[in-house]
Amino acid sequence: MSTVAVGDGAHILVYPYPAPGHIIPLLDLTRLLLTRGGLTVTVLVTPEHLPLLQPLLSTHPSTSLQPLLLSHPPNSPNSSGLVAKVRAAGELYHPILQWFRSHPNPPVAIVSDFFLGWTTNLARELGVPRVVFWASGAFAASVLDFLWRHLPRNDEPHDDDNLIRLANVPNSPEYPWWQIQPYYRQYTKGDPDFEFFRSNILANMESWGIVFNSFTQLERVYIDHVKKELLGNQRVWAVGPLLPPDDDAVGLATRGGPVNVPPHEVMTWLDGKADQSVVYVCFGSRGKLTSKQTKALVDAIEHSGVHFIWAVKATDKGHVADDDTSAILDEFEDRVGSSGFIFRGWAPQVAILRHRAVGAFVTHCGWNSVLEGLAAGVMMLTWPMGADQFTNAKLLVDQIGVAARACHGGAQSVPDSTELARLLAESVSETGPKRAQVLQFRDEALKAVTGGSSSIDLKDFLNQLSELQKQKTCD
Repeated sequence: MSTVAVGDGAHILVYPYPAPGHIIPLLDLTRLLLTRGGLTVTVLVTPEHLPLLQPLLSTHPSTSLQPLLLSHPPNSPNSSGLVAKVRAAGELYHPILQWFRSHPNPPVAIVSDFFLGWTTNLARELGVPRVVFWASGAFAASVLDFLWRHLPRNDEPHDDDNLIRLANVPNSPEYPWWQIQPYYRQYTKGDPDFEFFRSNILANMESWGIVFNSFTQLERVYIDHVKKELLGNQRVWAVGPLLPPDDDAVGLATRGGPVNVPPHEVMTWLDGKADQSVVYVCFGSRGKLTSKQTKALVDAIEHSGVHFIWAVKATDKGHVADDDTSAILDEFEDRVGSSGFIFRGWAPQVAILRHRAVGAFVTHCGWNSVLEGLAAGVMMLTWPMGADQFTNAKLLVDQIGVAARACHGGAQSVPDSTELARLLAESVSETGPKRAQVLQFRDEALKAVTGGSSSIDLKDFLNQLSELQKQKTCD
């Protein structure tokens, strides 16, 4: 590890969980810390994800921004999935401790992802505040905290449709057991992995403060719940949506990494389409459909007659992971011609959603996609698959009324193609109350970051960090 030089502003260590969906919004926050707060930031990043940081490194001097490259150890053979990755990240506790203690101007605070709850203890040992960054919303945070704090279980173990009621969360949401996150369902109390992960999540509400990639008008009741009932103080800041500004053409085109098709090609294709006539389809960086689900969606798109862009998850070779799915898409692409545009790999999603021609978005309801859709003012058709996506879909459909259900979700759930075709056609022709609600939340999102609640919260957060720097200087 090498010691880095830093500038005059408060020095902050930013530590994202090593997955693109978590890294990207935290780097968007980092950009604001640099440009609006004049802070000095060190970003802890694994070598494989350094390219995601490269655009920021190329536009900010090394005196303001530096990477701290640390590789996570291999996953433990005794753990699997998410828990294994979090355990591996925890192995960096002592290397980070050593880096802090050898640095001539160590950070005055740690801003780390909510999956890295162990950094609360690290910060405590170092004598600095830890701020949690939630890459998901305050509703999802409330649900996750309830699960791991109160440990509800399925009283009907052979009935995955049995409802689990989260009574202490505002609006008392209910979920069938199968919609609860698998990393919660598959562990039992007393299991070492269960206890480790539980302590990791609960540590978030022992932190000094919390930053949400959200905005007050969207999640006010849940933000207030976190302040009053969970964290127990007012150091909760909703600063989103964290997105590239409209005048950042490079950021809009490259957010999340390079794309397989030059961005101008899809923009030119969109330029030739009527306003709000195109449906954008994407299931995130990790989601993929089975061949049955793909066939149902293909049939629905064809019968609806809509123009569409479909971003499909790809393997390293550039082809979709499932051979049957790939064949279905290849045949579909040949049939639709200029009516559709299929990406295999990462797409410039923010730029696509903001184009005037895009009117609807079939989404897995990952939180980044939710905010991007809201900020663009497009109708959303929800197709959640796991994690916080069922909670996000519930917010969009049942609570704020800006979306309709394309599919109830899950790994194997297949929508009715006739019903989905109807939804697709309506989504680009909707002019009634739901479209008005969509546009209202688009405007609220814009107001929040241009002088509204998110701007105010960001300013307060930056002031708090500056106060930490002043205290350090006085000491």
